[in-house]
Amino acid sequence: MISRSKDDLGKLLVDEQLITTRQLEKAVAQSERTSEPLQKVLISLGFVTEKDVVEAMGRQMGVRFVDLEAMQLDPELARLIPEHLAQRYKVIPVGQQDNRLTLAMVDPLNVIALDDIRLITGFDIDPVIATDDSITKALNGQFGVTAIAEVEGTMKDISATDFGPMDFDDASDEELSLDKLKEMVDEAPIVRVVNLIISQAINDKASDIHIEPEAKSVKVRYRVDGVLHEVMTPPKHIQAPMTSRIKIMAAMDIAERRIPQDGKIHLTHDGREYDLRVSTVPCVHGEKTVMRILDKGSVQLGLNKLGFSNSNLTLWESVVEKPYGMLLVTGPTGSGKSTTLYSCLNKLNKGDRNLTTVEDPVEYQIGGINQVQTNNKAGLTFAKALKAFLRQDPDIIMVGEIRDGETAKIAVEAALTGHLVLSTLHTNDACGAISRLVEMGVEPFLVSSALIGVLAQRLARNICPNCKESYRPPPEAIRKFGMTVYGDSDINFFRGRGCDHCKGTGYRGRTGIHEVLQITERVRGMVLMRASTAEIRQAAIEDGMRVMQDDAVAKVLEGVTSMEECMRVVYVEGSE
Repeated sequence: MISRSKDDLGKLLVDEQLITTRQLEKAVAQSERTSEPLQKVLISLGFVTEKDVVEAMGRQMGVRFVDLEAMQLDPELARLIPEHLAQRYKVIPVGQQDNRLTLAMVDPLNVIALDDIRLITGFDIDPVIATDDSITKALNGQFGVTAIAEVEGTMKDISATDFGPMDFDDASDEELSLDKLKEMVDEAPIVRVVNLIISQAINDKASDIHIEPEAKSVKVRYRVDGVLHEVMTPPKHIQAPMTSRIKIMAAMDIAERRIPQDGKIHLTHDGREYDLRVSTVPCVHGEKTVMRILDKGSVQLGLNKLGFSNSNLTLWESVVEKPYGMLLVTGPTGSGKSTTLYSCLNKLNKGDRNLTTVEDPVEYQIGGINQVQTNNKAGLTFAKALKAFLRQDPDIIMVGEIRDGETAKIAVEAALTGHLVLSTLHTNDACGAISRLVEMGVEPFLVSSALIGVLAQRLARNICPNCKESYRPPPEAIRKFGMTVYGDSDINFFRGRGCDHCKGTGYRGRTGIHEVLQITERVRGMVLMRASTAEIRQAAIEDGMRVMQDDAVAKVLEGVTSMEECMRVVYVEGSE
């Protein structure tokens, strides 16, 4: 039986046309099966975002919605309310005029909170509504000591003498006995240091954490929006226990320091679930550790939130909806290929089809999809998993990556026998995927018959909206970018000055830059004739393909990203 709260929320979202009745029924069924709140289920399934839900609730209550991440909050104003009350009621002041205080709240109808804050501040309260996540982040930013500062404070309390003699030579790690390491990694200071490094990385929206040993220190760097930033330099004497603590969390062998290892950490931070993919590699000065942060909520994005232009989105969605054939997403490591594939699967996951994936590793677990992780030690390769899938009555198959000729051939055969196959390749552009498949040993006539579309993509940083400004770059820079400049041109270019919101970088968040190759009859014919990549590319352009450079230029002119950023991530012909 649907509870009243579920009924109200579901009816509201359907009435607002944010979800369909069928989506509501699916979410309610899952909510009752897992005992998760309906709102959380709807968000996890990708039907709505938290912002969508909160905005709708605000409209129903007659309360204005505010986007805290786009606002410059006044620290003095925030501190009008004691931290313990702000945290308890999930509120933060966002404006003040005369005797009225504008208060962002998770629950604007909480009369107890309104009364308490009215008595403490002496102001009349105008409540507005904001997402739980944005208020939590705002409170952490206003009241919390940053994890980096706390780590540095904690490290001062850790004496090098606690860890035995350290000579800072190549064998320093080996001086610590296994028993001593096991003892140290469970001690409060090391546990706190590791936890704070991870939590700060999540708060900073980092995709990766790098812990890099040097001769007499350790360097910790976060990759934020695709760029590495150094955040702290812990002393050398905590390197071994810090690495061992991470290994224990990831179920890795702390006694083995001579070979690479992989592991996984699952954690919850501010109510969101994260998986950390951990990798250690022995280097000259000790083991380097890299942790890839996988936010389970981020994969629930719809295709319309990945930065597609309207024309590219329409074209790609039309290709994704095909009943059979092969779709490829190409790009370098870290270009968002997996997120795009998962977003495609979310779109296709309608309950009436059998969806199966084989991945190495499974990055995100999605309800309603059969996901298999490769295990090379056990002989479960991409190719063997694909062969098994074909006996499982699949409709849609996703292969994490086509790495060899055997996998490529089986995937093509699957696409030719009535299945929709999605996968990734490492190529520089969309047309290069065709040549890559042929190089792997797939016959051109099979490629031309199976392949229906290729998406090439990069990720470029967005200009920070809080410090965005227009400027006029020199004509030479514009020419290198591949644009023709006229003397009387009134084209506006934008950049970020740098502010607290973007930590002085001028950028916040990333958007996709895309190139969609639809396999037309003309392109099929050229593939059959073994035409070169350049010839196929020219034919595709003549058939209407918008190349990646054009998409980059459009996003620069729209003020989404900067010219310099696009030149960093997209090769521009004629720029050298």
